Amino acid sequence: MQYRRLRYLSLLMSSAAAIVGATTALAAPASVAPQEPGARMVVEAKEMVYDEKKNIVTAEGQVQIVYKGRLLEADRVVYDRNTSRVYAEGHAQLTERDGTVARADRFDLTDDFKNGFIESLQVDAANDTHFSAPRAERADDMTTFDMGSYTACEACKDDPSKPRTWQLKAKRIIHDSTEKTIYYEDATFELLGVPVAYVPFWSSADPTVKRKTGFLTPVLSYRQALGAGVGLPFFWAISPDSDLQITPTWFSRQGPYLTGEFRKRFENGVMTFRAEGTHVGDPGAFAVAPYGAGDRRWRGALQTTGDFSINDRWRAGWDITALSDRFYLQDYKQYNYLLQNYYFRESSSTIFLTGQGPRSFFDLRSYYFQVLSPSDVQAQQPVVHPVADYNRVFDIDPAKTAGVGGQVELDANVTSTSASVAMYESINPRTLDSVYGLYNVCQLYQRSTIPANSQCLLRGVGGDYQHATVSGAWKRKVIDPVGGVWTAFAFARFVGSYLDYDRTGLYPIYNAAWEPIPNINQGLFFDGQDQRFRGQALPGMGAEWRYPILAATPLGGVVVEPIVQVVARPNQTSIPSLVNMDAQSLVFDDSTLFEWSKYSGYDRFETGTRLNYGGQATMSFSNGGFVNAMVGQSSQLAGANPYSTADAANVGLNSGLNSRVSDIVGRFAFAPTARISFIAKGRFDNTTLTAKRIDLVSTIKFDPLTLQFQYANYASQPAIGFDVRRQGLSASGRYDLTKNYFATGTVTFDMSRYLYNGLTANPILFNTVTGANTTGTAPVFSVAALGAGVGYQDECATFAVNYTQLYQPQASTGLPARNQTVMVSLNFRTLGEARFNYGLGSTLVNDGVRNIGAGATTTTTSTSAR
Repeated sequence: MQYRRLRYLSLLMSSAAAIVGATTALAAPASVAPQEPGARMVVEAKEMVYDEKKNIVTAEGQVQIVYKGRLLEADRVVYDRNTSRVYAEGHAQLTERDGTVARADRFDLTDDFKNGFIESLQVDAANDTHFSAPRAERADDMTTFDMGSYTACEACKDDPSKPRTWQLKAKRIIHDSTEKTIYYEDATFELLGVPVAYVPFWSSADPTVKRKTGFLTPVLSYRQALGAGVGLPFFWAISPDSDLQITPTWFSRQGPYLTGEFRKRFENGVMTFRAEGTHVGDPGAFAVAPYGAGDRRWRGALQTTGDFSINDRWRAGWDITALSDRFYLQDYKQYNYLLQNYYFRESSSTIFLTGQGPRSFFDLRSYYFQVLSPSDVQAQQPVVHPVADYNRVFDIDPAKTAGVGGQVELDANVTSTSASVAMYESINPRTLDSVYGLYNVCQLYQRSTIPANSQCLLRGVGGDYQHATVSGAWKRKVIDPVGGVWTAFAFARFVGSYLDYDRTGLYPIYNAAWEPIPNINQGLFFDGQDQRFRGQALPGMGAEWRYPILAATPLGGVVVEPIVQVVARPNQTSIPSLVNMDAQSLVFDDSTLFEWSKYSGYDRFETGTRLNYGGQATMSFSNGGFVNAMVGQSSQLAGANPYSTADAANVGLNSGLNSRVSDIVGRFAFAPTARISFIAKGRFDNTTLTAKRIDLVSTIKFDPLTLQFQYANYASQPAIGFDVRRQGLSASGRYDLTKNYFATGTVTFDMSRYLYNGLTANPILFNTVTGANTTGTAPVFSVAALGAGVGYQDECATFAVNYTQLYQPQASTGLPARNQTVMVSLNFRTLGEARFNYGLGSTLVNDGVRNIGAGATTTTTSTSAR
């Protein structure tokens, strides 16, 4: 008999394809498990025929062949034992060990499925990538696609014939699995089916590769001061845990520019080191000192970071940046986040050690600050060496403390700082130096006997300053029979400080009287107290009462809660240290109303007896929405009001707390659904109810539109340097035009700049370049920042065009200007990203003050209001 027919049987064949037996049919496996080399081949089919004369085995009907981790499926499979070839056709599909699926009209393979020819091939590879070709050849670990295509985009579900977002078509595509590289010959890049680029040769990493040595996509840019720039990044995968990227760039106006970044991962952390630099080809493109770095030839930056887990509780690391000059980031790093706010800019470096326990925390850090604004003096910046904080909370067992119980919290802080030059700030009016019109200087470096009439403040010490604070607090909460919640508390605070201020230094920045900044005049701000050490022990106690009242309404549950708090302390001075370095930001609002001390740092603390009172109400809706309102006030019952006792920086004055009965603070929050939220916070005069501080924040999300608004309006605080009202508005939004297309926009209005219009006699408005006084022409809605963009995003590509307009110094003059930039970014998944930055130039503005950011105004993004 020439052949034998086997129906609905499985045939076991050795690696040489010899028939060794039969078993009952099995269901098709969901996945293919790796098998050991030399494992037997398992064949399943509805019908199998063995032709003894031709020595051919034919399997038909839902054929499945498993061999060495590979699965071959087809309607019909023919195995020629003479040539050791396997032919599969009819819905043929081959699944590799890594999950790659190849579909074809016909497979012609060796019996191990590794080599052969394939017709009408479609491959769904790792990372959701796809190959196709009318004909392909497999040779060991290399597959060659003739007239092939490659893409990381999925076909349209509604219309599979629709062109993919992008694909690469080439005369030949070679996928080398050993090198994990894909090569393209005579390649054309298509977007939405339209050819847009041609390259004779191209290569990219295998989709399974996360890191691979080679060149990355070039980066193109243009900026007037730099010229046209082309950067070609090269990535070196040194080892599985380290790599290096070097990017040489050439700017047509400034010449070569080199960047290198090294990364190293350890078992317990990671470290990075980045260096970049250039030799300036045309220094004349930048403003001369002190408005710019036009006198520098060698410019660059060094940055290193590290973060290591010592064990499960302790971490240590660093984040250090060193710049050749304060203008480097502005001139060469157009999109550095530190430069987005014109008013407050600095680069900080730190080394840290942090420990975290179940109920304890320790943090030790040192800081170095490098200023980035032309109006700041580097010598006035303090070096922190170091600052240490410790906090621990633990419970007290009532059974072991005669029923006392409660909770104890320990808190400690040690701070050590030093600076070369005292940081004075002129107010009423704010004035700049006589030479450059940049630096804040006082006409008379001394403290006023009437703090509210001060014209000069001392913000920072020129010299050495050490401060230590240790405090302990106990509190216990008790609920009385009628539902009132009582919290009793007691605390003790111990403070010690050591001040050694410099009495000899002079910094050559001159006021109208041609006087340099003097360190010795710091003594005039200490009320003649030159003691180098000061200390204070301050005990205190108090109680808080809350009475939550619950009610049910048709709209939802309501909770109304009146709150009263009394804190009693001795009538001691609230200025335990001669200077105030860390408690200069004082904001009185709903969040600080019931704090035992409303100062932000350790150098100041409340004294005397104070009563805080208010209440809040909340209605919760069944859909998860809510309405919340809160209102309250604070009164000094006994002892001197600490907030009317000014220190060298006048902290406390104009705060709303400096009268015996404070301003009224309140909050209103409304979120009817998860899509809408609105929060309003305010401080109001206690007699006229005039608004002193207003903050409004709102978010609206209704697909396809998302909007965010923020508005701030702060009354003037002349005693601490804010001469006029500060007002600003910001808005941002995103609109999804379709599933894939979107538009974004953001705008920030500085609504205080117009208040400086017409101040021709103010030296701040003196144009040091033209030598003329300016009046300012700012509108009420003066644009401080503006951005708009459109983009496209799907599973395989992202395209975005963004326009930005920022208020920054002009590179060539150092004068206030609106700098405009267009950034285009295009990302193709698995291929890389292409970026192009184009500077549209800058336009000088004459709408306000050069140095107002130091305190005369702010935008809504600022949180430094005191």
